[in-house]
Amino acid sequence: MTHLDELQHLSLGKRVRLHRLMYEHGPGNGKMMILPIDQGLEHGPVDFFAHAEAGNADYQFRLAVEGGFSGIALHLGLAEKYAPKYAGKIPIVLKINGKTRIPDASRALSPMTGSVEDAVRIGADAVGYTLYVGSPNQVKDFTQFRKVKEDAERYGMPIIMWAYPRGEAIDKKGGRDCLYAVDYAARVADELGADVVKLNVPADSPKTKSQQPSPYDKLDLSLEEQVEKVIRTAGKTMVLFSGGGRVDDDALLDRARVCMEKGATGLIFGRNIWQREWDDAMAIAEKLKTLMR
Repeated sequence: MTHLDELQHLSLGKRVRLHRLMYEHGPGNGKMMILPIDQGLEHGPVDFFAHAEAGNADYQFRLAVEGGFSGIALHLGLAEKYAPKYAGKIPIVLKINGKTRIPDASRALSPMTGSVEDAVRIGADAVGYTLYVGSPNQVKDFTQFRKVKEDAERYGMPIIMWAYPRGEAIDKKGGRDCLYAVDYAARVADELGADVVKLNVPADSPKTKSQQPSPYDKLDLSLEEQVEKVIRTAGKTMVLFSGGGRVDDDALLDRARVCMEKGATGLIFGRNIWQREWDDAMAIAEKLKTLMR
């Protein structure tokens, strides 16, 4: 795992904010456990059908605070409307771009929905930026991110990049979750200047393995080895692994264990937490924190 003290290239402002996320909240031992609640925009209200109460951002804020998370990731509107009640109790990761899933993802691009200056104004400790690796719109995406990077350096604001492989080219080269795609996304995040990267856990499919460019098509790596490789590829960019869609508890905890044992800085689990009744959500959050400690 990359420790904050090892990242001497970070500015003072970034180090102070990351310290709050990594040592003053959540597990508190240099690791992060983030609760994302941006799925209402990204996926639509369908994600709340499993647990209607989770459609209320106040419920999700309470989970983040009382469940002992390191931070909560959300868009500006939710932050302005719901965060004042919890001011200072939970660090905010402000998502500053996003999109709906109504258009297909063949030319994915997330337009700006906020700014680094907005993050400073509301007291956030990091910004979240979604970049679609491999999308035909990557020219616009890279250019848009360059301005975010510039502002983040000026304000001392850490950047967490949601690095998501997307587009027809990705689909033809093994799919968005294959090792080739996730590994490439990790490298892109490091090269473009993200401080932290959110990645999906690699999941190679036997049906599409041969589509991955050489030598990925011939690699025979265990899940543990794939996770370790992706973290190594990310270099000095700290890695958070996503929980993805809802899975059973044993699978969730096993995935989390592998990620942490192989050197991840933390986890960013949303639906696997807030698509549950309160007591169940608190219990699984405690199990994750225990595992991370």
